[in-house]
Amino acid sequence: MQCAKGHFKRMYQILSNRMSWQLYRVSLIAVITAFLSACGGEIPPHMRPISNGAMHLLGEKGMSAQSPIFIRVFKRESELEVWKEREDGHFYHFKTYPICNWSGKLGPKMRVGDKQSPEGFYQVTKRQLNPKSKFHLSFNLGFPNAYDRAHRRSGKYLMVHGNCRSAGCYAMTDALVEEIYALARESFAGGQQAIQVHAYPFRMTAGNLRKHRGNKWYPFWRGLKEGYDHFEKTRQPANVAVCNKRYMLNVKFINSGLGVDPKGPCPAYEKMPQKYWAGTTGTMVSDVRMIKVRGTKRRFKNGKLIAYSSPDAVGYGLFKTPTFSFGSSGSFSSDRSDEFSKSSLGLAE
Repeated sequence: MQCAKGHFKRMYQILSNRMSWQLYRVSLIAVITAFLSACGGEIPPHMRPISNGAMHLLGEKGMSAQSPIFIRVFKRESELEVWKEREDGHFYHFKTYPICNWSGKLGPKMRVGDKQSPEGFYQVTKRQLNPKSKFHLSFNLGFPNAYDRAHRRSGKYLMVHGNCRSAGCYAMTDALVEEIYALARESFAGGQQAIQVHAYPFRMTAGNLRKHRGNKWYPFWRGLKEGYDHFEKTRQPANVAVCNKRYMLNVKFINSGLGVDPKGPCPAYEKMPQKYWAGTTGTMVSDVRMIKVRGTKRRFKNGKLIAYSSPDAVGYGLFKTPTFSFGSSGSFSSDRSDEFSKSSLGLAE
């Protein structure tokens, strides 16, 4: 860093005078990256800039690096979507990323130790970003939320993180979690207070839901579908509240100055007007091109690899029977016996 000290000072002055804050910030990160590389240094993962390719795609799609983002997670498909807000106030698809690994089965997380990945409506604030995660990078989903607590669900440290290992989290590859982390970081820098993350068991189409009519979680999933449908129609995340132990979406409570009790009866409310998305009206050509990142998807049950797909698999996106051993024994154990804090390790409970 010392070898570039003078250059940093001069570059700071130039960028401060000639560029908007957003362009200045992105450019400064790129400059620091270049100087550290020249000096033999290494940029920490949490400080690495959004890649040139991703920046180009943002521009192509009419998006800003610091505009708000919205995230959707689909367990069955092992996919995580990132959407970005444009100037019209609606969110547009940026990329779909493969989830390398998640644990448990379809259904919500209920208690500490069940190794279930959560389902529901969550919020991520800037303080939930973890640049020191033992699983490369991570951000805490905020489980349990008000709905989970009202139903006495327990657990903590439920993350989206790297390292492709899960004990209740949604695990990405290190490279992909770096990009998602950078997108979140820049959105917070742009003023976004909280990122909504909606975690679903599967894509909540009417047909998919009918296939699970006999599942004990069918009533719960019907409630989640309301949030899914709202976004599909409006391209805006639903406003989420909890009362009477259920999600209430897009409502305005009347005379609720003392707050709303997630376990108590719902106060009087009125439905908020919805701003439907115009769809093809004013749609950019790039909106039609849905970018799906290729990558590995793995599934474990009781510590054993039971399903696997890769970019080279026939019919990528659908699981196939693995033809290799994972590790020396072909199994993976998520139990840890060390004395380090589970929070710092990124392990879920």
